[in-house]
Amino acid sequence: MRVVIARCSVDYSGRLDAHLPPATRLLMVKADGSVLVHSDGGSYKPLNWMSPPCRLSVAEPTAEEAAAGVEQVWTVQHTKSDDRLVVRIEEFLADHSADLGVDPGLVKDGVEAHLQKLLAEQIDLLGAGHRLVRREYPTAIGPVDIMAKDPTGASVAVEIKRRGDIDGVEQLTRYLDLLNRDPLLAPVRGVFAAQEIKPQARVLATDRGIRCLVLDYDAMRGLDDVASRLF
Repeated sequence: MRVVIARCSVDYSGRLDAHLPPATRLLMVKADGSVLVHSDGGSYKPLNWMSPPCRLSVAEPTAEEAAAGVEQVWTVQHTKSDDRLVVRIEEFLADHSADLGVDPGLVKDGVEAHLQKLLAEQIDLLGAGHRLVRREYPTAIGPVDIMAKDPTGASVAVEIKRRGDIDGVEQLTRYLDLLNRDPLLAPVRGVFAAQEIKPQARVLATDRGIRCLVLDYDAMRGLDDVASRLF
């Protein structure tokens, strides 16, 4: 990655035209070819950018540009369209390159696979007398996270999310519609389980006869002593 702090102006042309007048900005050139222009604000979002596949070329300024104080011109041309990003650098304040290597990616704590494993091991969280049938129960439209039986022997399909929203309820609804066509399984009840369930999702689930279950991830991992709580 190359990181440059410079006083520059930026022009974007193609599907739209945009202009950034001269100012001090952060320019990032990544190994994948992308070029991003940042200001000291606006959080993570760049002011302008070019995504790969693209090609960066560096040229000397024209006589007119040099007279205006431009030292170097960067042209970033997208290889599959006419989109072009032109950065006219008037002054370099810092220029540093480093090989960051291969990034292993973000490892999230409490992802759905972890929640699924913990709930399968603690199936009584669904209620006393429940037993696990199978994780990743296969259907024609994808696997149900957990299939269980309640104390009466009726089937229970569980969909697990970190944050439960309407899309998750819709997904579970599709599973239930399909599972209830199987006379060996029907009737199948649904449980929508998540660390946090949005109000709209709860209303929709309740309307469709789906029970909501909020999962306490720390307690499931044994990191939270529920018995010692005051509230």
